[in-house]
Amino acid sequence: MISAIYDSPIGPLTLASDGKALIQVEFEGGRYPLSQYELGNDKIIDQARRELDLYFAGKLRDFKVKVAPQGTEFQRKAWAALQTIPYGETRSYAQQAKAIGSPKATRAIGAANGRNPIPVIIPCHRVIGANGSLTGFGGGMERKQILLELEQGGNLLARAS
Repeated sequence: MISAIYDSPIGPLTLASDGKALIQVEFEGGRYPLSQYELGNDKIIDQARRELDLYFAGKLRDFKVKVAPQGTEFQRKAWAALQTIPYGETRSYAQQAKAIGSPKATRAIGAANGRNPIPVIIPCHRVIGANGSLTGFGGGMERKQILLELEQGGNLLARAS
């Protein structure tokens, strides 16, 4: 297991790989600190960096880097459902609960999203409140807003100036 720092437009992200797949993306100052690994580089981290560069430039909608999030069976189902939300669209927690066959599990969906070990690439930022409001995000609400704006055609460079 190795990790590398990726300097993104929304702050440093720590990328971690097991050599076969990306296992973590961590925001600096994230709510739930993840495991720390020796700094290094491999083809998975290189691919994640290239894809993140394209994503933040508004040129990539679907990540291809292999991911292997570690969690409970329910969490993995919730994270798999996140990956079906199209770029530029949002879903409510209730819609996500229904999508995995557990329509009453909206709070559990929220908890699973909060523990998503690979945010941005597994797009938990695309889940919002039933009334359209922005709700919790492990990377902070400002980052969630930026990611949603980017996917609606926003320009990160213009926002930063």
